[in-house]
Amino acid sequence: MIHHDGSALHVPDQAPRPGDDVEVYLRTSPGVRQVHVRSVLDGEPRFSEATAERRGDELWWRATLPVRNPVTPYRFLVDEHWYTAAGTAGHEVPDGTDFRLVAYPAPPAWIRDASIYQIFPDRFARSPAWAERALPAWAVPCGWDAAVVGRGELTGRQVYGGDLDGIAARLDHIQSLGFDTVYLTPFFPAGSNHRYDASTFDAVDPLLGGDAALARLAGALHARGMRLIGDITTNHTGDSHEWFLDPAAQDRYYRSPDGGYASWLGVPSLPKLNWNSTGLRKAFVDPLQRWLEHLDGWRVDVANMTGRHGTDDLTHEVSRLVARAVRETRPDAMLVAEHAHGAGGDLDLDGWQGTMNYAGFTRPLWTWLRAADLALPDFLGVPGGVPFRGGDAVVRSMRAVSASMSWRSWTHSWTALGTHDTARVRTVVGDPDRVELAAGLLATLPGVPMVFAGDELGLTGAWGEEARRTMPWHDEDSWHRPTLERYRALLGLRRAHPALRHGGMRVAHADADTIAFWRESPDERILVVARRAPGPPVRVAGLEGAVNLYGGAAEIPADGPTFQVWSVG
Repeated sequence: MIHHDGSALHVPDQAPRPGDDVEVYLRTSPGVRQVHVRSVLDGEPRFSEATAERRGDELWWRATLPVRNPVTPYRFLVDEHWYTAAGTAGHEVPDGTDFRLVAYPAPPAWIRDASIYQIFPDRFARSPAWAERALPAWAVPCGWDAAVVGRGELTGRQVYGGDLDGIAARLDHIQSLGFDTVYLTPFFPAGSNHRYDASTFDAVDPLLGGDAALARLAGALHARGMRLIGDITTNHTGDSHEWFLDPAAQDRYYRSPDGGYASWLGVPSLPKLNWNSTGLRKAFVDPLQRWLEHLDGWRVDVANMTGRHGTDDLTHEVSRLVARAVRETRPDAMLVAEHAHGAGGDLDLDGWQGTMNYAGFTRPLWTWLRAADLALPDFLGVPGGVPFRGGDAVVRSMRAVSASMSWRSWTHSWTALGTHDTARVRTVVGDPDRVELAAGLLATLPGVPMVFAGDELGLTGAWGEEARRTMPWHDEDSWHRPTLERYRALLGLRRAHPALRHGGMRVAHADADTIAFWRESPDERILVVARRAPGPPVRVAGLEGAVNLYGGAAEIPADGPTFQVWSVG
């Protein structure tokens, strides 16, 4: 056994600063003879010998690393084998998967304790004021129970009337489930129901109630001790945006002499921002900072493409600019970036605090829990549908992605079973018992759990637009009550046990149908067991005197699907 991660159990100083000397710990079996730590200082590797002490059946090796650079990569030489965040290797390995100590300013402490509820405002809840609002010419009004068409002429045009005061009226539901943070997809005026084609960043869409409604919603959340996260696009605006129409601001977009312009994936209504523009850099800071009067942070849309166009690659500059602007106004604000694939190369740079972890969470879990008869046309954009893989492959996927970033970035990234851009988790997994497994892993694996509104009711949807259906508030008979109660119980479990929010993660067992792992802190050890199908009983050492926290059984079972959580103190 060899294990290290960036949690407090192995790196007691969770917020190192340049000039500090930081202790790190490696756990091994007693047979290991010698351990050295290789750290990189000013670009040059250096080695220090670790000292061991015996703790029960394990050796804990301690070494001291000098933190002199903003990021200090390090790895372990265990006898003759390298050990990095990607695992153990008996051959030479590149530096890209080294562990990392990050000395940039740490993200706010509250983020790792958060549970986030995502709302697509038009589909969540109406207030009475909705009936008095005039619709813009592009909008097609729909009754609350009307089907989402979402393909063809109606794509982005169906408007159901959800607004910010409607959200404020439903905060009891959100808070009762254990969520403490609400994330809104964009609230700016736009030419679509999704509002990623903003016409300005200086106002709240009147269809949602305007600026005053945002202030009311933020005030209602803050009065409950909850937080509010906004959504902003750094990659593009709408083609009706005031900057795009202003002759004096033409350099803020990629334009050609013939009048053409670059856009997001060739969609003409979404012109791409050119971050070479000094004017853009100055102008963008104002909305970032202004709305933090009400917001507790931002989710950044299409962060992976921001500043990237042809030979330009300004993403890291932009991430630092955005982070600096946010930190100057609200040092306690969240800043998470959307990446639909691996984000490791864009993190740990004093910019984004984390990512939406599709690559290291959503995709692996879909492959493990997908329904046998699932017929999605692609796998979150990858041709060929969702593959069917074992739990061991899930563990390998998560480890590979996590090795591309620091533990700090990994644990501040959002984990989601689905979002407004994907199929619903109930559609992906089919069986409600597998939804329980998915929700259980959401609540117990490292990261900040995010749930798309309606998943807790068992809503379905085979792709992003179809999944953006209205909440059936008036039809409680349609709610899947067991799923609702499971979300409530599992999020409550996460809130009650700090090890599930701050502890390290160590895999105890993984096979085709079973994933078992430890979440460990200095004060608590928790074992999580998820099984998608029946099989031989799982044997895990160290469970003497364990207390079952979830699952209602007296021992780790052989049946499945099942999800269980055990505390060993």
